[in-house]
Amino acid sequence: MRRGLLGVPPLLGVVEPGDSWLHRTAPGVKLAALLVLGTVVGVVRLVVPDVVAAAVPVGLGVLVVVLARGGGLRVRLLLVQVRRVWVLLLALALVQLWSAGPLRAVATVAGLLACLWAATVVTATTPVPAVLDTVVRAATPLRRLGVDPDRLALGLTLTITSIPVVGRLLAESREAAAARGLGGDPRALLVPTLVRTVAHAEALGEALAARGLD
Repeated sequence: MRRGLLGVPPLLGVVEPGDSWLHRTAPGVKLAALLVLGTVVGVVRLVVPDVVAAAVPVGLGVLVVVLARGGGLRVRLLLVQVRRVWVLLLALALVQLWSAGPLRAVATVAGLLACLWAATVVTATTPVPAVLDTVVRAATPLRRLGVDPDRLALGLTLTITSIPVVGRLLAESREAAAARGLGGDPRALLVPTLVRTVAHAEALGEALAARGLD
């Protein structure tokens, strides 16, 4: 149970109560900063030398941690994200180490962590409705191009709410595998999670279609 459903908070979408400068910053500003950070991480990996490509994401990650602490967030909130994706980080690191060298491996892992931590800071200091309202307002001018802001907000809502659902399915599959003595078999964990995730997506799609949303 320590590692089960109640052991770790969801990956994203958990709002930390507070009245810090980060909490008071407008959602649009935080989303724009997140967009800029992600763009910088992606561009740096493509156009600069390996040493700089490794140093910049590391520096951005440190900056995000400093900002999080300045905004009253717990460091544990960021460390939880590492715990949840460490397998992915390790796999990316090994692939990059083999194909592109150690500096590119550092750049890839550090860039992913910086973006994940920045997204965590945004969601931890901004209620989901405020984020969705900001997205709808920003997408309103695109209505002339056929973009439906309300449907875009619905898509984002489904994405955000699906993250803890998949996390719960993963935890349930882990506990079921452990009960059968298969805790060390990745197939006993991933296959049931994948099947149940697809089933959840199909049921969600049918529910939306029943309400007139294609």
